[in-house]
Amino acid sequence: MDGTKEVLGLRNVSSHCSISEMDDYDLSKLLDKPRLNIERQRSFDERSLSELSIGLTRGGVDNYESTYSPGGRSGFDTPVSSTRNSFEPHPMVAEAWEALRRSLVYFRGQPVGTIAAYDHASEEVLNYDQVFVRDFVPSALAFLMNGEPDIVKNFLLKTLQLQGWEKRIDRFKLGEGAMPASFKVLHDPVRKTDTIIADFGESAIGRVAPVDSGFWWIILLRAYTKSTGDLSLAETPECQKGMRLILALCLSEGFDTFPTLLCADGCSMIDRRMGIYGYPIEIQALFFMALRCALSLLKHDAEGKEFIERIVKRLHALSYHMRSYFWLDFQQLNDIYRYKTEEYSHTAVNKFNVIPDSIPDWVFDFMPIRGGYFIGNVSPARMDFRWFALGNCVAILSSLATPEQSMAIMDLIEARWEELVGEMPLKIAYPAIESHEWRIVTGCDPKNTRWSYHNGGSWPVLLWMLTAACIKTGRPQIARRAIDLAEARMLKDCWPEYYDGKLGRYIGKQARKYQTWSIAGYLVAKMMLEDPSHLGMISLEEDKQMKPVIRRSSSWNC
Repeated sequence: MDGTKEVLGLRNVSSHCSISEMDDYDLSKLLDKPRLNIERQRSFDERSLSELSIGLTRGGVDNYESTYSPGGRSGFDTPVSSTRNSFEPHPMVAEAWEALRRSLVYFRGQPVGTIAAYDHASEEVLNYDQVFVRDFVPSALAFLMNGEPDIVKNFLLKTLQLQGWEKRIDRFKLGEGAMPASFKVLHDPVRKTDTIIADFGESAIGRVAPVDSGFWWIILLRAYTKSTGDLSLAETPECQKGMRLILALCLSEGFDTFPTLLCADGCSMIDRRMGIYGYPIEIQALFFMALRCALSLLKHDAEGKEFIERIVKRLHALSYHMRSYFWLDFQQLNDIYRYKTEEYSHTAVNKFNVIPDSIPDWVFDFMPIRGGYFIGNVSPARMDFRWFALGNCVAILSSLATPEQSMAIMDLIEARWEELVGEMPLKIAYPAIESHEWRIVTGCDPKNTRWSYHNGGSWPVLLWMLTAACIKTGRPQIARRAIDLAEARMLKDCWPEYYDGKLGRYIGKQARKYQTWSIAGYLVAKMMLEDPSHLGMISLEEDKQMKPVIRRSSSWNC
């Protein structure tokens, strides 16, 4: 590939090919536009959490979305937020920053991401030495909060460049807008060249392309824009086109009668078979959030307006569908328990023909009188009643959940703390599936045994999402309690990827050490709790026009 010069988007190669000497499309080429410095009114004074929490009510804090959290580094290993407030930095913070910086990946001398893990004690490297799109998000937020946006800009541009490749897997061409799951930088010390190899799913276990990468890319582009006040990156023709290509993939019309997005098992953070085929909550929440982020970033030109109109229509339908059919609380569970079946016509109450006998026994004991959550999946004749942490936290942050539903999710976490948090935050899914069901659903997956990995394992990276959701709902004490649990173990355990067991007491049987997003997730949670104005880059306020008429949860009738 030496000396080959191609125009972005016109490469007729498979995704196994690499970028080596593409000097005509260097990262800096997209940065010619003048930087726009936008002054925004901060919603918070730079106060300590103890002062701030006095003003946090159970109804949450208004208008986080408008907050602007500019950086400005205070030192090599010291997050800038620690110097703004009266907090005494925990000894883990400096260790975490040092570990995060060791994970940086460079392409031609510029940092472009962080590897998934650098567990040198592990014999199997697999793909943990690659930069994953979803894994880099907490790293990116940590750098943005610490006033180091350049690495995030480089990452956004490099992945955008990879999107332009023609992607083929076993002679089958993927959609033009698909973003890679990950990429790897190869350094040739002899020829003094750097090469990038991307994975769009053709190397993944199970050969499943990621659906969430494109959504995370749009969400991160907005986070960069909100953090820096710099609109020039998002407004480049290349970024605008990148967003439109992602949106074209997920907004395409077909035979589906639901506004939700049909997905395969293994297409998201839960990247192995776990019975989430259909309309998993994680993807629907990320889809909703990405649509709202794109709505704020797309230009109102001829091409942009067409997508804006399609987004608005889809958001209205999607919010109604999710808030009405995916939401479960005590009252709704009681209604499903009494469902009639084989109903026909528009007057049907049991619209998906769910058989009440299919409700698992554990749900009745798990559901508190006060509390609720978005269940894992809804499709014809099937409701997956499992709790999935990421989808529910993103639902709060994106305002897919109404304020009342957001408070009910927090009520559930408090009421079922031992089951959902235990001794290490946070359970990725609850409960674990086991025995015959485990064999059928997972295909006897030895990594997804009960209370391990994706099957009820505890993932420290989810700490940052829980913290953000807690701050948005005015419940910072929940986040503080979870962070205290993490600080008691994570550094001593060398930052594991995940923990096993019903309470998350044991380091995962195949967990990598020094997992980068475990490190970054902790840093983001700490900085956000110390300076809640950071929440503005990852939170969206409720759109009043999308509020459907739904039955009120028993959570807020008490």
